[in-house]
Amino acid sequence: MVLLHVVDLDPRLTALHRLGGFFVLRTAGAPDRSLPTLAQAYGRARPDVQHDVLAARVRRVAGALRAPEARVAASVAHQGLAARLWSVALGSAALYGAVPDLAPRLLRFDPEAGAPDDLWPTEVRPLPGDAATLARQVLRGHLEPLAAALRSRHRLAPGLLRGNAASALAGAARELDRWGHRNGRTDVADRAGRLARELLGDPSLAGAGTLTGTAFRRRSCCLYYRVPGGGVCGDCCFARPPRSSPRAPSG
Repeated sequence: MVLLHVVDLDPRLTALHRLGGFFVLRTAGAPDRSLPTLAQAYGRARPDVQHDVLAARVRRVAGALRAPEARVAASVAHQGLAARLWSVALGSAALYGAVPDLAPRLLRFDPEAGAPDDLWPTEVRPLPGDAATLARQVLRGHLEPLAAALRSRHRLAPGLLRGNAASALAGAARELDRWGHRNGRTDVADRAGRLARELLGDPSLAGAGTLTGTAFRRRSCCLYYRVPGGGVCGDCCFARPPRSSPRAPSG
């Protein structure tokens, strides 16, 4: 059955386009070879910000949000990339029963682009769409090295980053649930929900929040409320933005 699912993966991933921008993997045309890979973004900090891919991305987000602190922009950048990776992986698994190989060395991105982060694979290689593969691809392959790279540059607590990763996963599952029920594809909604529940039990995410149906409540804050004009997110641990809190709960 797994082999059949792998063969059935559309190499252009066209079905993902129906789900919205966060779910799309740019497969049309050759990726710009001048763009860095995510493997490069997760590398060691470099003194020249122009050649530090991750620092460039955080700086771009900070400018777009007018973030008062670099760590706020770093948290938002982290959550945005986590949302893109989870959406592609979970959307592929729910629709196809298979996922493309999302190894960091295969994905190029533009750190100076807007949101959501555009991702270009250098090739599309199918893998099984089970929870273990998704955990290996997204959690171990991306979010753990991304968290380590960000923490080497910014004051970000592990609990905050764990909450971002869990929130992004729950959000992707919620969107797939809505799409599945709206389009008569309850099978997609069911697969997405089942995979999300299993993944939220992974040791890397366990304790980050509580999932009730498709609603998620995290135990940490992503710091978005500190952005000018920002507020609390729908799954925030806060009911309203703190009035004066130099350090938000972050796990």
